[in-house]
Amino acid sequence: MCTNIVYEWLKTLQLPQYAESFVDNGYDDLEVCKQIGDPDLDAIGVAVPQHRRRIHEAVRRLREADERAAGLYFTLEPPPAPPAKGPRRPPGQDGAAPRHRPGRGGPVVYPRLKLKIMIRDKLVRDGINLSKPPYSNKVRRGS
Repeated sequence: MCTNIVYEWLKTLQLPQYAESFVDNGYDDLEVCKQIGDPDLDAIGVAVPQHRRRIHEAVRRLREADERAAGLYFTLEPPPAPPAKGPRRPPGQDGAAPRHRPGRGGPVVYPRLKLKIMIRDKLVRDGINLSKPPYSNKVRRGS
């Protein structure tokens, strides 16, 4: 059985029997699940009207939570290669994207340690503990 965030979500709805079908149909994360409508539930195989209502209500709550929450989006990219010696070209003409600096618009580059601290602080503020379900799939030894 799959153990991911969609499975945990369906488990809280008391509908874990649909987890495999959700994942098989491409609904393997909650961002995708926010888009579920009646045709999707037909494809997934959710035929019981009460189950459909429960899922629709949960999708509505996901969307509302998304509207209330301030998002924090970031990308992790390798540091840019040091500039090559030779004639200097204007940014963007060498095929590489220009590097933006803080305060000048565009992406902001943070040192790795500062980024780690910012993410940790955001998780603490939001009450998210990545070492506990549904974020962790820890296997307990000796049970």
